[in-house]
Amino acid sequence: MKARPKTRPRGFAPWNPRPDTLALLAQVRGVLDEYQEHLPLTIRQVFYRLVGVHGYDKTEQAYSRLCETLGRARRAGFIAFDAIRDDGGTRHGGDVWSGPQEWLQGVARAARNFRLDRQEGQPTRLWLLCEASGMAPMLASAVADYGIPVLSSGGFDSLTAKHELAREIADAQGFSEGVEILHVGDHDPSGVHLFSALAEDVSAMVQSLGGPFPNFTRLAVTRAQAEALGLPTAPPKPTDNRAFQGETVQAEAIPPDLLSQIVRDAVEARQIATVRVDVLAREAEARLLLLDRLGVAA
Repeated sequence: MKARPKTRPRGFAPWNPRPDTLALLAQVRGVLDEYQEHLPLTIRQVFYRLVGVHGYDKTEQAYSRLCETLGRARRAGFIAFDAIRDDGGTRHGGDVWSGPQEWLQGVARAARNFRLDRQEGQPTRLWLLCEASGMAPMLASAVADYGIPVLSSGGFDSLTAKHELAREIADAQGFSEGVEILHVGDHDPSGVHLFSALAEDVSAMVQSLGGPFPNFTRLAVTRAQAEALGLPTAPPKPTDNRAFQGETVQAEAIPPDLLSQIVRDAVEARQIATVRVDVLAREAEARLLLLDRLGVAA
């Protein structure tokens, strides 16, 4: 009788990991606890923290092993599902209400979360682009107070996404110092080429749409950051013939708290704090007015 081929676990699967795997999971939980304020993390962010702090092997084989281990750990309840981000699926439609009362409660929640354009009155209109889609929610949280939109498109190779960005930029008139797109991506042939191609393509579209010429600024990863922070590096892939010098560095190698701070520092250097405070005050007044009109408590 032929043995059945071994299949991956399905659903919530019990698991009895070996002692070395339990030790690895303890290290992973330590990383997740350390960056509790930045959850969920991508597996690659966890990977680089394990490499930097615990000497975990920096190989694609070791990364694949970590992906498999965390998949089993999440299915078995060793690691919380919402602590790890592995985007891929999208959802369209399906929002429903149990009745009018629940809808009204939703309206009240929306009023409590009402926001003005927090970039209003600033000298520069800013966007933040992220090469890795899994990191976008963390970066969005880092700049939420400043009203900076964060965009990602799995490398931002989507023509639709670039056109939508170009239209937003073209509509951004009246900023004394123009518009600027801040970028976070890998320091490797693909990431460097992606950044330059993105800047050229979007800029050409904006000019055709009659908008202000955008400035593109690479925030991370730069070679200087890699050297200053002692980030893990790797040689370029021998199959990649694009012009590039030195070792490659992944953006997820920068610790989450440090990357968030790099982004916030860049935004604050380009904004006027007193202008933002004024917008926040008007926003709070508008929120109270909405709640009052709805007859609900703040």
